[in-house]
Amino acid sequence: MKLPDLSSLFKRKSAAERLAEAQAVKAEPAPPKPPLIDFQQLATDFKTLDPKDPGLWPLAPRVVSLLGLFALLLAAAWGFGQTGWSVQLEELEAAKSQEAKHKEEWLGKKRQAVNLDEYRRQLAEIDRSFGALLKQLPNKAEMGDMLVDINKAAQARGLSVELFKPGGEARREFYAEVPITLNLIGSYHDIGSFTGDLAKLPRIVTLNDINLSANPNGTLVLRTTAKTFRYLDEGEMAVQKKAASKGAKK
Repeated sequence: MKLPDLSSLFKRKSAAERLAEAQAVKAEPAPPKPPLIDFQQLATDFKTLDPKDPGLWPLAPRVVSLLGLFALLLAAAWGFGQTGWSVQLEELEAAKSQEAKHKEEWLGKKRQAVNLDEYRRQLAEIDRSFGALLKQLPNKAEMGDMLVDINKAAQARGLSVELFKPGGEARREFYAEVPITLNLIGSYHDIGSFTGDLAKLPRIVTLNDINLSANPNGTLVLRTTAKTFRYLDEGEMAVQKKAASKGAKK
């Protein structure tokens, strides 16, 4: 009679024992995890710091000290930089405004440079027109003839000259105004023809402050101030400019 092979039984028991042991190990509670930051140890580290030898400080106090110092530096830089930055920003805005102004000036000068020939042509045309107008102004020696021409124009139309009174000159920059107070009596058509004759004179004559009134006999009375102009000679213009410069200094 054969005896049973007990080796497999021992092996099975051994496996069962191992399984039981593994389960027992799993069933045991895991030890508690230590906290990420040990505040008690951190407080102890800070209490035992030697301010004379920072190189021997623990890691945590060194990190906290460096972060605090960095924060203080940032705060100081921000506080001191506020004034400087505001001034620099104002200067930047002023520079931008100056840049825009200079750009506009440059564009204007560029347009003038491009149209320089046209401007010169226009200036020459203005000079010609001004010269033509200036020729219509009598000089000082010709003013007597001009007054005579106005008087003759009134008499040629049959107007009765009650008053013909030249006034004082009013000098301007390059010319002088000569007012003449006129009181003329005549018919409506004669007065109209007289004003037309003044417009045809080679010299400039204007009528100002015109007042027409009727007489009982049907004639009209023309009260007006005729103004004629003469240009100033070089000496008179020099005196005029000198007086104007003195007035500007005051």
